[in-house]
Amino acid sequence: MMVLEDLEVKGEEGSKMEIEVKEKNENEIVFIIRNAEVPFVNAIRRIAMMDIPKIAIEDVNIVKNDSAMFDEVLAHRLGLTPLFSGLEAIEGLVMSEDCDCEDYCPRCSVSLTLNKTGPADKAETKIVYSKDLSSTDSQIKSVYDTIPLLKLKKDQDVELEAVAKLGFGKDHAKWIPTTVCAYKQYPKITFNEDLEVDYECAKACPRGILKADKRSKKIKVNNIENCSMCKSCVRASENGYVNIGYEKNDFIFRLETDGSMTPEEVLLKSCDVLSEKAEKFITFCKGGKV
Repeated sequence: MMVLEDLEVKGEEGSKMEIEVKEKNENEIVFIIRNAEVPFVNAIRRIAMMDIPKIAIEDVNIVKNDSAMFDEVLAHRLGLTPLFSGLEAIEGLVMSEDCDCEDYCPRCSVSLTLNKTGPADKAETKIVYSKDLSSTDSQIKSVYDTIPLLKLKKDQDVELEAVAKLGFGKDHAKWIPTTVCAYKQYPKITFNEDLEVDYECAKACPRGILKADKRSKKIKVNNIENCSMCKSCVRASENGYVNIGYEKNDFIFRLETDGSMTPEEVLLKSCDVLSEKAEKFITFCKGGKV
């Protein structure tokens, strides 16, 4: 699998897009895109949320449910339980509409079963967790083991089959692989040096970005990327000493997944989808069939 790292993408003369990774962990990545445009960055954001195939529970066949939870609520909770949907996990699966089966089959779905009985003691309560789901595919299972699904009391049972299928976020929220997918334009803070230094604007900054240094008679900028561009400092400055703006073609992009796939997988697949869409548009413009 490719790993997203700092890189430069050179285009025509005078055009060079740069990507700098600032933070990265198992489920989240923060990076800076320089020399790009809003339509391109927003296209990546929308595709990452809406056009990446992910597997989630679509149908629930309930055989028995003695718990206090309604069948519909239980099915809804199961649908929103994240399942591993990495490229290796869903390899070979096809969309249900592309399968020639009548309802579901191993080619287009994965079955998960749940069969639990309540505690023997009347005073006790048994919590059934997502880890109790048993999958027919060892790679496709609940991302988190401790998601509570329902509670069982004595003499209460639950038995069901949950059918997971591939889908897209544009059809239902359960197929959205991201929990956070957003960007903001890179902040730009300037000072009117010909005016008297207004230290009040530094005090007004809610995030501590501006620091007053009376010894050097300056206001210093710390961690500008954390600036929310709220303009509290601008409103606090009586003489208009500080100006808040943004770099037109620079962006801070933050992407966090629900654990079903890695941020790198989401981004790389987003780029592939965008490239495919662009190729189809070019083919159409040249008079070809799409």
